[in-house]
Amino acid sequence: MNLTEYIESHRDAHLNELYEFLKIPSVSAKSEHKSDIERAAQWVAEKLRSAGMDKVEIVPTKMHPLVYGESLKARGKPTVLFYGHYDVQPPEPLELWTSPAFEPTVRNGNLFGRGTADDKGQVHIHLKALEALHQIEGELPINVKVMIEGEEEVGSESLWDFVLSNKERLKADALVVSDTAMLGRGVPSITYGLRGLNYYQMEIAGPAQDLHSGVFGGAVPNPLTILCELFAKLHDKNFRVTVPGFYDDVAAVSRAERKALHKLPWKEKEFRKTVGAPVLCGEKGYSIVEQLWCRPTLELNGIWGGYAGEGAKTVIPSKAYAKFSTRLVPNQEPARIARLVEQHLRKLLPKTVQMKLEVLSTGKPWVAPFTHPFFEVAHDALEKGFGKRAVFIREGGSIPFVTQMYDTFKVPCVLMGFGLPDENAHAPDEHIALENYFGGIKAIAHFYQGLATL
Repeated sequence: MNLTEYIESHRDAHLNELYEFLKIPSVSAKSEHKSDIERAAQWVAEKLRSAGMDKVEIVPTKMHPLVYGESLKARGKPTVLFYGHYDVQPPEPLELWTSPAFEPTVRNGNLFGRGTADDKGQVHIHLKALEALHQIEGELPINVKVMIEGEEEVGSESLWDFVLSNKERLKADALVVSDTAMLGRGVPSITYGLRGLNYYQMEIAGPAQDLHSGVFGGAVPNPLTILCELFAKLHDKNFRVTVPGFYDDVAAVSRAERKALHKLPWKEKEFRKTVGAPVLCGEKGYSIVEQLWCRPTLELNGIWGGYAGEGAKTVIPSKAYAKFSTRLVPNQEPARIARLVEQHLRKLLPKTVQMKLEVLSTGKPWVAPFTHPFFEVAHDALEKGFGKRAVFIREGGSIPFVTQMYDTFKVPCVLMGFGLPDENAHAPDEHIALENYFGGIKAIAHFYQGLATL
């Protein structure tokens, strides 16, 4: 039995095992799920041992445990470091799920459940690919190091401490990540660029306590109103961010790259359908693909304050809050952008209120060449898994760890994701296409097998 036949013959077993993984509510943001996080770490460690890892350990951290495994028996062969995460986003709002978030369900060729696309399903692809190679060949054909964390969805606070304390141990010829998406259904993709991310939380404080809006309205500042006014001033009519200096360091995209991006099999009609908005909007002068991948943004992610319960409560809130983010592109430094944003907000802020601004997390953008032989192996492997040649794409999301690893170890970062843009990662009814899950196992297995020939 060859590699592909083995994987095909184990489809049901692989899917049933993935169900087990998805049923663990490993929500890193909520302390009530601490035991579930630990259970998920134990589950990953067990599967790494089954996949042929000789050394597997669960590493305690200040927050959530990290799982590390390695197999280094392939003398003279390449060494790869695979990174992923077992933690997931909170499932709320629960009422918007068609089926419960932690009860995986198949509908219309898709597997629904929290973590299916981000990132449990994609981690499981690698676990099963390694297991298949181990079963078919007796030993893994290359040297493999695996690092699966439990804090990605809350900023990976402990991850970099582990990396810096284990730099020699983690040395590899390439970093491999599957936490990205394919360009579209039936279009296997290799990602060569990610936007960076600053995430902020703001508090606007006015009156000392909530006030009766009839007795006091018209004479005291309303923090919610002022907060809305602030954000309304952060974009101009062409959807450009109005923060002075925001675009100063943005790296220009070459003509050749713009031409290549425009040739991708990307369909605006399908994108509009995925988004579900009546009309698209974005920074004037750039295509939608460029807006998504190559241009920086500032987005309001959440706003709250005052009364939002059932019925009426006429109050002027004492405080109002917002969470917002800036997506960054090459040459933009997160610290400088955070400083410029705060300076501009304080300049706009009226003297009637006070502001606290906290930067909750930062991450640098990343764009890298894809000329290393590892990428050709990845191309061939994706074709074996999906029957089509892969395309090279950027992605609008952020994986700060990739930039940190690239800057520290100076090795290729091969990002092969198997989700799709419309699979609701971070939202209700998250799912992964089963054709991509099964195709991904074959592609990754052939990728690891192909690296042994270099």
